[in-house]
Amino acid sequence: MDNGFVIEITNQAVKVTLMLAAPMLLGALIVGILVSLFQAVTQINEQTLSFIPKIVVIVLALVILSPWMMETITSFTHDLYVNIPSVVMHR
Repeated sequence: MDNGFVIEITNQAVKVTLMLAAPMLLGALIVGILVSLFQAVTQINEQTLSFIPKIVVIVLALVILSPWMMETITSFTHDLYVNIPSVVMHR
């Protein structure tokens, strides 16, 4: 197995991981910024105020995007299993 093949599989795995994590991370980031702006405007200095909205946004993203996430990870796993013979032949 050559290094290029391993690098390609690793690159695909990182790309899929980022694609799956991005909606939740971006949602939490946006909500965090909005809560920070609200706290700055109202001068509320409660650091735990942003946890519940972030958790709600992450759970909503999981519920709404779970079909797409499952299809993406299933497709990636299927492609890995289909490519097992080519991995064995590259030895």
